[in-house]
Amino acid sequence: MTCVIAGAAMADETPKPKKEFDVRSQFTSICGFCHEDSGRKAGKGPQLMNSERSDQYLFDRIKKGLPGRMAAFGSVYTDEQIWTMVKFIRSLKPGEEPKNP
Repeated sequence: MTCVIAGAAMADETPKPKKEFDVRSQFTSICGFCHEDSGRKAGKGPQLMNSERSDQYLFDRIKKGLPGRMAAFGSVYTDEQIWTMVKFIRSLKPGEEPKNP
């Protein structure tokens, strides 16, 4: 009986393949509520396309948020995923559907 239980426990430890981070769908479903038209125009939050803010500023704002203005997403996304979002924001062009970087 012990072997069966140990075998079941080992089966649970099998590494699962990582899901690819789909930044476009994440941005649309999470950020798009405030940053309309995929970040190309202002809504409750500012327009992100052509932002003059630095990449580090965008990263910090996504990760840490701003009390009363924007939620922090540092506990939701990894640093790598946040940097991917910054690249996505930088890729925004008027009238063109953004692509996953």
